[in-house]
Amino acid sequence: MYTLGPFKMEQPFLLAPMAGITNSAYRRLMRRMGSSIVISELVSANGLVFGSRRTEELLSFHEDERPIGLQIFGEESEALVEACLYIEKLGANFVDLNLGCPVHKIVKKGAGCAMCRDPKKLGKILEAMVSAVKIPVSIKVRTGWNAESINILEVLHAAEEAGVMWMAIHGRTRAQAYTGEADWDLIGEVKAKAKIPIIGNGDVKTPERAVELFRKYSVDAVMIGRGALRNPFFFQQSAQLLTAGNYELPTATDYFELMQKQKGFLRLNPNPRSALLQSKKFLAWYSAGFPNSHEFRQRLFSLHDFEEVWATGIQFFEERIDDRTFEYLNQPFLMGGHG
Repeated sequence: MYTLGPFKMEQPFLLAPMAGITNSAYRRLMRRMGSSIVISELVSANGLVFGSRRTEELLSFHEDERPIGLQIFGEESEALVEACLYIEKLGANFVDLNLGCPVHKIVKKGAGCAMCRDPKKLGKILEAMVSAVKIPVSIKVRTGWNAESINILEVLHAAEEAGVMWMAIHGRTRAQAYTGEADWDLIGEVKAKAKIPIIGNGDVKTPERAVELFRKYSVDAVMIGRGALRNPFFFQQSAQLLTAGNYELPTATDYFELMQKQKGFLRLNPNPRSALLQSKKFLAWYSAGFPNSHEFRQRLFSLHDFEEVWATGIQFFEERIDDRTFEYLNQPFLMGGHG
């Protein structure tokens, strides 16, 4: 058994929060597939303050997602504190502050990565957030703004002083965005000096890599983003590899059962348009690496009916999946972004 703050985890591998991806249906699926903890995609603290219906929709969750963290972003202390109070009232297990988003429209307002450029000011904001609620507050950060301003240790100190429960580190600077390689040596250096738990994130593409990084750098957990999109069995396989030294490959039956679960979760989405779009996106991602996937994706995005989308998807995979080795699951995937 592993721990992260007050939470007990069966294994030290968890799903990274990803914008446009980690909706409730996908989080429920990944909890079933072995992610120890799940976190929502980032939502605007200002949007919550002004009562945005879309923001409130992004924060909805089911009991079977627990432990569940809801991730917020923003630049104003007052709005962030109000958002923390709102999230606590919703019953989430913890609040996660996004300090790692490199997107221009967010950082230009002083949120995301930009907040870490002034660790002293950040520390005061974090202290206000932590003091406002009884549930834990965690943060997700990058190593710095660019190669000339690596200030992750200063950010760590500010977080520790403020009472932040743990820190997840994506091993790239804001300037790198999702290019280059994640600096796991620096993540390991931070872990060695930290008084709070450290989660490592970045370039974790296979279960073998997840276990290697966990052992080599002694982090408290490893966070997986794109790897779990490519391989939805990632968490199960990582846990098996860590404990037994090997893991089972999925069968065709496993794969179809997973897709039926995801379809069922998405069907419960009160927003039919969102459910339809999410269905197309995930089926398109799953098809990468299969023969004729390009034509399949074109066909998929021309459809407008939920049941027809899934029928088309299931037919595509039935014609291509058998109980063979799923070697394609460890191929590079979505290298332009996310975790």
